Amino acid sequence: MPNLPPPGRAPLLIGGFAGLIAGVLAGLWRFGWPMPDLVAGAPHGVLMMCAFFGTLISLERAVAVSQAWAYTGPLAGALASLALIAGAPGLSVALGFLVCGVVLIAASACAQRRHDAVHTRVLTLGAVSWLVGVMLWLWQQTPDAAQWWWLGFLVLTIAGERLELSRLVRVSPTMQRLFVLIVALIVLGLVAASVGDTSVLGGALIALAGWLFKQDIARRNLRARGLPRYIAICLLSGYLWLMAGGTLLLTTPSPGSAGWDSAMHTLTVGFVFAMVFGHAPIILPAVLRVKVPYHSGFYLPLVGLHLSLALRVIGDLGDLFALRAHGAMGNALSIALFVLIMVTTATLARARTPTA
Repeated sequence: MPNLPPPGRAPLLIGGFAGLIAGVLAGLWRFGWPMPDLVAGAPHGVLMMCAFFGTLISLERAVAVSQAWAYTGPLAGALASLALIAGAPGLSVALGFLVCGVVLIAASACAQRRHDAVHTRVLTLGAVSWLVGVMLWLWQQTPDAAQWWWLGFLVLTIAGERLELSRLVRVSPTMQRLFVLIVALIVLGLVAASVGDTSVLGGALIALAGWLFKQDIARRNLRARGLPRYIAICLLSGYLWLMAGGTLLLTTPSPGSAGWDSAMHTLTVGFVFAMVFGHAPIILPAVLRVKVPYHSGFYLPLVGLHLSLALRVIGDLGDLFALRAHGAMGNALSIALFVLIMVTTATLARARTPTA
């Protein structure tokens, strides 16, 4: 079956990015920043985890397997994203994300059949984690338990992709077995976190950060120049936040307590978005077939993201609401600047490309 051409993929990507914009604005609304009525009270976590990341990763997986049926996943995700923003009933939105999750698992299983390895199994496990989260959200009508499985989806997806690339520096059998053990602990930690105990998950994430620091090719690329070095700095800085987030989960007793906002956002903003910043110059050309030439301006949103997150953590741990609010705004502006730089760079590169 033929792959969907890039012009057909762009609307799916736009649907996912609509979820990102609405999710970020909904998060800022919670801090008292004036926002449009459309996002006032909107489910910030669902928009970020499902509408944005679920749709985006399912689109990436569809491109990877090169099967037309696989695009029904990101299509369902994009439509559910727009429906969620428009205020559609939760059941119809959840059903859209359920379809997206089922197709994502099928596409992941397809990739696994083509190349059965530890990293493809972990990617499939990550897809299953996302669907479990959607089902919990649909069943409980609250994302409280689902958020852990959505976090697991992102962590396992990133871990699987980094394991695949770490083969370039050769993963010993011992390190592979250790990786599998860490993944098993993450899954166990997700189950425990769903019922209120985050300590197992925290310890597993610390172990994963240590494994990635030791094994990832990013350490070698620090000596390189240009895009490889930029990607390496994104990844290694993200691993630091992963370790910090795991540590906070070990010490944070319950939602709403001091450190809770820090625990969640060191993982989702510090770790996950650092990975997004690092991988976007590679993923965008693969998905949309547009060039994204590297330049030093890529560092501006990365530095802004880390500094504003540090401000947010200080405000949270010190119970200083104003610092938390300004840190959250800094996170949003850094993400917006990153998107603007990516779009501008790709547009300028396309304008300079001679037509046949």
